[in-house]
Amino acid sequence: MKQDNLFAQQQQVVDFAFDDAVADVFPDMIRRSVPGYDAVISLLGVLAKQFAQDNTHIYDLGSSLGASTLSMHSQTRSLNIKHICIDNSEAMVKRCQSRLARHMPDADLSVQCEDIETVDMSNASLVVINFTLQFLSPDSRLALLKKIYDALLPGGALVLSEKLVFSDEVENQNQIDWHHTFKRANGYSDMEVSQKRVALENVLIPDSLEQHQQRLQQAGFETSYQWFQAFNFASLIAVKS
Repeated sequence: MKQDNLFAQQQQVVDFAFDDAVADVFPDMIRRSVPGYDAVISLLGVLAKQFAQDNTHIYDLGSSLGASTLSMHSQTRSLNIKHICIDNSEAMVKRCQSRLARHMPDADLSVQCEDIETVDMSNASLVVINFTLQFLSPDSRLALLKKIYDALLPGGALVLSEKLVFSDEVENQNQIDWHHTFKRANGYSDMEVSQKRVALENVLIPDSLEQHQQRLQQAGFETSYQWFQAFNFASLIAVKS
């Protein structure tokens, strides 16, 4: 695993992008940057075991290097499932294809370099969006969730993992501070934390838990549940009736 040192030197910071440099160090970057990431990935397999239905599709939207798909596949091997990974980064898709071909050689698998906002989806029993919705324009997020709802079969589920903001200013600042402390504990310097924050501030626009819940309801999901949280990162699940 290559170490993430992309922001280790003083530099003119530009907007964050999922390019070749990021893809090369992504496994190290996300584990050192997102508290609870490994737990979320591991537990996706547990959720897939419950919600995946035979002869259906599982979608991994914003799939990056395919960690979510690997976890879900590990618990659904007995079912006839087509795994569909979609990401708009060519660098990520190339590496995802190679990685999943090695670890899921017998799986029915499609890895597509597409825009998740425009790609067609159907016959889905499970859809996962891990730390991806936050990179879309806020105005376009509801439309994507509605499309996912329409693609899901009855009893199918959406798992949505995101960074959160909090309405209480004191809590919000505490959560930010704890997250930054987490990153420093994982070896990032103050300069790396600061420069990464600047790179993301115009690219990653988080919502509150209440905004996510309201949007899921507007998309058609009657209820949603927060099943995981680590500092200001959380995951929700919504089931189609």
